[in-house]
Amino acid sequence: MDLGAVGSPPIPVYRILGPLHVADGPDRVSRVPPGRQQLVLGALLLDANRVVSIDHLIDAVWDDAPPATARRQIQICVSALRANLTSIGRGEAIVTRPPGYLLRVGDGELDVQVFAALTAEGESLVRSGDPKAGLALLRQALALWRGPALGGTTGRLRAKAAKLDEDRLAVLETTFDLELNAGRHRQLVGEISALVAQYPLRERLRGQLMLALYRSGRQAEALAAYRTTRELLIDELGLEPGEDLRRLETAILAGDPALAAGPEPAPQQQAPAPAPVRPPSPPPAETVVPLQLPADIGEFTGRSGIVAQVRELLARGGLATRVVALVGKPGIGKSAVAVHVAHLLVEEHFPDGQLYCDLGGTREHPASAADVLGRFLRAMGIPGTSIPDAEDERAEMYRQLVARKRMLVVLDDAATERQVQALLPGSSSCSVIVTSRTRLTGLPGGRVLEVDVLGPDEALDMLATVVGHDRVDAEPAAATALIRLVGSLPLALRIVAARLAARPGWSLAWMLERLSDERRRLDELAHGEMMVRASLALTYDGLHAEARRLLRLLGALDGLSFPTWVAAALLDVDVFRAADLLEGLVDAQMLEVVAVDATGSPRYKFHELIRLFAREQLERNEGDEPRLVALRRVVGGWLALAGEAHARVYGGDFTSLRGDAPRWLPAPSHVDRLLADPLLWLETEHPNLCSAVEVSAAEGLHEASWDLAVTLVTLFEARCYFADWERTHQQALAAVRAAGNSRGEAALLCSMASLQLSWSRARAARELVEPALRTFEALGDERGVALARRNLALVHHRLGDLENAAPLYLAALGEFRASGDPVGQAWVLTQIAQIDLEHGEQELAADRLYEALDICRRFGNQRVEVQVRYRLSDLMVRQGRHWEAEEALTELLAAVRASGDTVGEARVLHKLAVVKLALADPEAAEGLLREALEVRERAMDHGGAAETRAELAVVLAERGDRAAAVGLLGRAISTFAERNMGAARLRAQQVLDRIRTG
Repeated sequence: MDLGAVGSPPIPVYRILGPLHVADGPDRVSRVPPGRQQLVLGALLLDANRVVSIDHLIDAVWDDAPPATARRQIQICVSALRANLTSIGRGEAIVTRPPGYLLRVGDGELDVQVFAALTAEGESLVRSGDPKAGLALLRQALALWRGPALGGTTGRLRAKAAKLDEDRLAVLETTFDLELNAGRHRQLVGEISALVAQYPLRERLRGQLMLALYRSGRQAEALAAYRTTRELLIDELGLEPGEDLRRLETAILAGDPALAAGPEPAPQQQAPAPAPVRPPSPPPAETVVPLQLPADIGEFTGRSGIVAQVRELLARGGLATRVVALVGKPGIGKSAVAVHVAHLLVEEHFPDGQLYCDLGGTREHPASAADVLGRFLRAMGIPGTSIPDAEDERAEMYRQLVARKRMLVVLDDAATERQVQALLPGSSSCSVIVTSRTRLTGLPGGRVLEVDVLGPDEALDMLATVVGHDRVDAEPAAATALIRLVGSLPLALRIVAARLAARPGWSLAWMLERLSDERRRLDELAHGEMMVRASLALTYDGLHAEARRLLRLLGALDGLSFPTWVAAALLDVDVFRAADLLEGLVDAQMLEVVAVDATGSPRYKFHELIRLFAREQLERNEGDEPRLVALRRVVGGWLALAGEAHARVYGGDFTSLRGDAPRWLPAPSHVDRLLADPLLWLETEHPNLCSAVEVSAAEGLHEASWDLAVTLVTLFEARCYFADWERTHQQALAAVRAAGNSRGEAALLCSMASLQLSWSRARAARELVEPALRTFEALGDERGVALARRNLALVHHRLGDLENAAPLYLAALGEFRASGDPVGQAWVLTQIAQIDLEHGEQELAADRLYEALDICRRFGNQRVEVQVRYRLSDLMVRQGRHWEAEEALTELLAAVRASGDTVGEARVLHKLAVVKLALADPEAAEGLLREALEVRERAMDHGGAAETRAELAVVLAERGDRAAAVGLLGRAISTFAERNMGAARLRAQQVLDRIRTG
């Protein structure tokens, strides 16, 4: 939108900043009836130019209680809206886009878009130094509003409408700041008062009213407004006013000249305090200027972002002492950053001196506040005989001495807020930098900044600065690998760099080889007095016993992130106790929070070197049996949750085998939150689940390893994780064979046969499933026999041997019934129906498919239901009902895409292309086949991709592109030959011969 000149833009066609109104000029008004049509149009306008799903529109109209005909009623509403919009020439504005509709809105046609553009341009002008023009644009933006967004609509749309109302208030508050700064305080008192009455809990508006009253010479009313605000906040919320309001009241009481209206814009509700003026020369007892900062690091590199942030925070003015706390894990470089920033600031901003003390927070006996105050007082020229004994008296003398001085205080390695509290000056002219391994969130007015590991470029620069750029440039790959091995931790990297600098004959590759062995890595990370292990041990020794044990046990896991319940399983405590211990480790910087899971709980992760340290402590302090017991509980937790996820996906514990490994399950309410979307949970925890199979196999927990591996097929199959399917099964297979676990071996072989079938390798699948079937029969395992026989039937089916496939399917059907597995029955019925279709028995096939569909819907199994509906579409095609097939497949495509079923998506796309060909639409068929080919290639489904290429070749040949068709068929035939897909190869060869001879 062009906002180059401030003026009144045309009235937008669609107006939702107030009651819904649609008009293209005064004479072309679209009358949208209230009720459903307005709700649907409102939902489309709130997401203009984006697809809005029908489900979202249903929620917008009916909330959580839609009628059975909801989808049809939405379609009727949309048709009516299109008719209404036709009256203003916009009948084509609403377009159908799966899974819903999209409302096309042009530039300047929607008032909320105009509001956003005017606001952005106005704020940009203010930032660039033209507040007058910016203010005009902001007022123009506010003029678009005619009342609450969408007329104060209720229901699901209210949240989005409320967001727009909040945006308006924020712009109003910014406008008031600019007008107050321009000296319009008298004119604003009435307008702000009205808004305060409407929004009594908005502290920024309250502050603006106080400032307007004060500048209008109404100081008593300004203070009365503060008292009214304070009473309201205490009565309503049980809270005192925020810091900004409290400071404003103090400034009004003191008649602070900084509150007078000035020429500069003030985006905050309170004008900044004037820059501190250096006081006159102190009396002789105060003439000592302490200069206690340690030397800066000569080769300090990187950290530009946090250095700039700290400088800005400490250099700005204010009404209180400015405090910045730098926190981070051991060896992260907190002290280096603090000292470096201090040296950058002292000359310009703190000419009256610097005080520094190492508080020893990680030592057994940290420095007391009284001792530190004594040191500071002596540094400022107070003789020892004059220093009082009591800590509070020392603190009072300290604050008196630094009052009105421009001094910087650096408190390194603080243990607690209490240790720091007495060392804070009371003057706004002073600033304080604190470093700690603990998050000191309780410091009054303090800003806590996290010091993180070095970025890749910063780490490389540090290494090159110490070692020499020529050595790093000569071995760039080794340099990058070294940085990765130490996790970009500054202390570890400085040790590596120092060792290399001390040994010019060492190559970076040699240093890399020395660090590659995890068991020796911490031994290698030592040079002189710099030792990573010693740095970590200081924090570890300060933890209480239960936290130390948890840290050790967590070291038994690999380097992946993990949820809260894992810690609960390790210690066999409830989730809340585990969360408290984990947060203690986070506060001590031994763990870091990396994400939030579906329950709203944090996910945690080790820095790699801290993980190695934890594993060392595990080996030194825990015996094998306690470690295995804890590990068995964690694996049991993954097993229990994965099994429950499978049951929720399949509608019960169907089409799978279970072992008797012990389970460990969190509280049911926690499980329900975790598994609200069971397939999403499996996807999210995919790396951890695969790792649990590997760990349990390696530790000899063979029963758990095979059980978990076969349970994960629910995920592997749905998301085409074929490599993980094969790897986890091979790991578990080695474990069960070593333990002589024949049932586990049979379960894995049967599952691996399914994998081979997914790869279109029927003969390889037969070699696996036949011994599995024999084992299950010998064990009398009815469910195992049913699963194995089903897979063997599918092998014969894929090989084109319908004569042997049919009786095997029928036998498996009976076995699934006998073992109480209805979903297994539905799956087999679908396959038998396919044979019926191939034999021309369409009525019989339909009966079987509708029986299978009824089972799936009764048990809520959407995965098998998709397969049944796919077979029903095949039945429709064979019966010549192509339009019905197209509609069924289009709905099915939306379903498989919504569930992330890539295998199903490829198959449905392929089948839909066949239907399009039958409907004489080869162009659409070609597009669908190319889409299907892309999906299958992405999923590494080589057999399926070959089938799609063969079908695509037929379409291209019919459209005259014989050369491309021949190329596709050649590739397909090669794949069919590699995978022993004889029938498919024969069909493709016949097509190729016809194209060449035609």
